[in-house]
Amino acid sequence: MPNLVPGVLAGAVIALLSATPEPATSLRLTLDHPGRDSSRSVTLRCGPPGGDHPAAARACSELDGSGGRFEHAPDGRMCTAVHSPVVARAEGRWRGRSVRFREEYGNDCVMRSRTGTLFAF
Repeated sequence: MPNLVPGVLAGAVIALLSATPEPATSLRLTLDHPGRDSSRSVTLRCGPPGGDHPAAARACSELDGSGGRFEHAPDGRMCTAVHSPVVARAEGRWRGRSVRFREEYGNDCVMRSRTGTLFAF
């Protein structure tokens, strides 16, 4: 019987740790097109996916897979050299940690090649 108590306590600790919710992810994503004087913003929430991002589940999955990085190496798609600048910004919390991102790209295709679904809205 004395060996039973440590096992029960260890099991209770493991159960509590696995029941602890993941820290919140809530981001305001914005696209600015300086040459067109236009701007769009959406909210992305993860854990569970939500907000008004049109592909929230996929964007959350990509963000989690990258460890919270908003940009990655180009994905190999062919983009034209047409200069139509776009500024991608993200601000908020990723897994409870304050984050901020801002990058300017030559056009939407180049931006999506580097950011995936995150800024596809």
